[in-house]
Amino acid sequence: MADTTAMQGDRPAPAPYVQCLGAATLDTVLRVPAIPPHGKVLADACAVFGAGMASAAAASIARLGGRAGIWARIGDDEAGARWRADLAGEGVDVSAVRIEPGRRTAISTIIVDAAGERLIVPFYDPDLSRHPGWLPLVGLATAGAVLVDTRWPEGAAAALDAARAAGVPAILDADVADPAVLRDLAGRADHVVCSEPALTLLEPSGSLEALAARLAGAAVVSVTLGAKGVRWIAGGVAGCQDGFPVAAVDTLSAGDVFHGAYALAIAEGRGVAAAMRFAAAAAAIKVTRFGGRLGAPTRDEVAALLAHDRIPAT
Repeated sequence: MADTTAMQGDRPAPAPYVQCLGAATLDTVLRVPAIPPHGKVLADACAVFGAGMASAAAASIARLGGRAGIWARIGDDEAGARWRADLAGEGVDVSAVRIEPGRRTAISTIIVDAAGERLIVPFYDPDLSRHPGWLPLVGLATAGAVLVDTRWPEGAAAALDAARAAGVPAILDADVADPAVLRDLAGRADHVVCSEPALTLLEPSGSLEALAARLAGAAVVSVTLGAKGVRWIAGGVAGCQDGFPVAAVDTLSAGDVFHGAYALAIAEGRGVAAAMRFAAAAAAIKVTRFGGRLGAPTRDEVAALLAHDRIPAT
């Protein structure tokens, strides 16, 4: 992995720290030739690992040489123990994760077809606590960025507000959710990074320009477009980054890898265009690999793609 530290006198400075908050799920991913409308189909590959939108982003940040922590809620069950071990094994700080007695950790089963498209079936325990009062928000003052998803709205709102109050970039992974939740969280964020469906939920016209006009307090409003790349508006100026041409094997977690890479780049002080290019490259490499977030790239792999405009050999 490339060296991501900077020298401070005779000592290397630590890589930027990104605090993530949101979903924590134990994922089972099955690869099949095609997703049938009903009946039975045999899988030819399987992977089981700890994930969730913000959790997968945190693991991706660690793969890229950054430092990341995750705030989330899990049950005191086997799925939760596996999730914690998997994230900690990636180098993610899980010390502040809340383990709730008698509750169930979220699980998700994902079917991936030969074209890399997927069907996702998650289960979230509705009895997991929602109040964010336990979050150690004072620690956000030393973070390089904060990244939240929409799966725990109360926690996300508290983290976004605390980040903005501390002058720390507050980034929202805006995916499909209750439109009222999306609107509330988008209004609290500095950087709103939407999926295409979320853009439509936030702005029925589907116009990124109209959404940016409504979210005047946000520094960056953007929409990821899958293989087509990403568009954004920052300070009233529009920009775009084309997708890198790749053969998709598994698109699962591509958005999570994108968000993690973007948050890390912002924490490193990169400009918006450079951060978007870095994130697009990381996501492009990921989709060439089966296994959801397990396909997240290293810093050296992203650097190789950006330098040579091709996926590095593995």
